[in-house]
Amino acid sequence: MRTGKGKIETCCEPVLAVPLDEDEAAELAAAFKLLADPVRLRILSLVANAPGGELCACDLPEALGRSQPTVSHHLSLLTEAGLLTRDQRGKWAWFRVERDRIAVLRDALAVS
Repeated sequence: MRTGKGKIETCCEPVLAVPLDEDEAAELAAAFKLLADPVRLRILSLVANAPGGELCACDLPEALGRSQPTVSHHLSLLTEAGLLTRDQRGKWAWFRVERDRIAVLRDALAVS
């Protein structure tokens, strides 16, 4: 997986098809570690299932029962990894799931 500045871009052959080298394993583990947080998984799910496939950051603190700074932290990590895209509209940021980036992780676990 090439993560350049944390962004999930490409990966390796499926883990079950070809042994990973040490660098590939470390990068893939870092990507999955990012998703191993329940709040981040909920954010992805909420954004992916929002009407029109996008959600305003302003709606997330209440939906998650978390403070705005906590939500902003998680949104930043997901955006830096390329799993979400951010669109600034005036005062508010709107987020969309980058399905092709999530597909990279899915494909790494594909059974061939």
